[in-house]
Amino acid sequence: MRRIFEIIGSSFKMAIDEFRANKLRTFLSLFGITIGIFCIIGVLATVNSLERNVQTDIKALGSNSIYVQKTDFSQQNPWWKTMGYPNVTYAEMGQLKHKVPTIKNITFLLNSNDKIDYESETLSGVNFYGITEEFSDIQNIEIVSGRYLQQSDFDRGASSIVMGNDVAEQIFGSAERAVGKEIDLKGKKGFVVGLIKKQGKSMIGGWDFDNSIIMPYQFLRGLMNEKSVETTIIVQGQEKIPVTEMREELTGAMRSIRRLKPTENNNFTLNDIDSFSNFASGIFSGINQGGWAIAALSLVVGMFGVANIMFVTVRERTSQIGLKKAIGAKRGVILMEFLMESAFLCILGGLIGLALVFLLTKVFSATLGFPIYISLSILSLAIGICIFVGVLAGIIPATIAARMNPVVAIRSK
Repeated sequence: MRRIFEIIGSSFKMAIDEFRANKLRTFLSLFGITIGIFCIIGVLATVNSLERNVQTDIKALGSNSIYVQKTDFSQQNPWWKTMGYPNVTYAEMGQLKHKVPTIKNITFLLNSNDKIDYESETLSGVNFYGITEEFSDIQNIEIVSGRYLQQSDFDRGASSIVMGNDVAEQIFGSAERAVGKEIDLKGKKGFVVGLIKKQGKSMIGGWDFDNSIIMPYQFLRGLMNEKSVETTIIVQGQEKIPVTEMREELTGAMRSIRRLKPTENNNFTLNDIDSFSNFASGIFSGINQGGWAIAALSLVVGMFGVANIMFVTVRERTSQIGLKKAIGAKRGVILMEFLMESAFLCILGGLIGLALVFLLTKVFSATLGFPIYISLSILSLAIGICIFVGVLAGIIPATIAARMNPVVAIRSK
């Protein structure tokens, strides 16, 4: 074991000496490794961080949930076909609740985009969400001031409103002033009873609660023509019920409710969050593969560069190799020394690439609005790639060095 550590230390010292003695030559030879590691780790770090944020946003749509509506998120059905589907209705939500025993929570959603008025201020492009009682059981809504909608609000179809942070800041000048205020909604008064905690930007759009107001469904339907916008039934299954089983039960129940014949196609769509999540994972997997393909070309170029350094190193140290073999050094020791030196050179190039990636993460984190990080697994992968490429690059020069005749090697100049 001690001998192994001595060889490792000696190889590391020789790699550093090689870099110090020929900085420009060594750096140019390692440039391919640097670019390869930069591409691989840069793509993996960015894509993994992006996927993590997207998956978090997708899960925020409701875990183990299925959206019953006419629009197909997966786009398996053409838009012109689903446009002809009828909207889901409040009555159908009640029927589903009784027909499907595996439902844990179910809510009806009516949403539109409109303007609100307060005194002389007008704010356009606000999301209106009209919901039923179990919406908060599916979606986690954190109130920082005031209260959430109560059962009495839903029973009476009250004009109580829960407001998003950005809407409150823009219409009142300060979010803290929102609770207790009355706003005009298409000719009717809405009373703000609660303020939603600021959510921040979402990668997929999502609910965008910051730019929304939430009210009882019965109140919102009195402000607009329900047939002019798309409606949604959100179903959350029980914990141990697979999503595929829920889809089958909901499909059968909806076909029964709409009295579709066996030969008729579905005139509704079931969008489940797990499928959406898997679809997103497939996209990010393809991006990662593209990054690997680009980086592989750089690594191959870098490998030849390191191999070139090692061939030159073997030629320059031929007499030293002969002397070592003459005093008893075995082939395996010589082979290991040069392989490790080659690996250390690649690690050095990889560290330069990682430093560039670190700078990239700082720039992207500031411009993209979400943190990009390099995980420990990605760092381990980078080191592993460097060692693997180093061994491949050094195997032929190291083998040549290990097989040298000591007498011939010592006489060489």
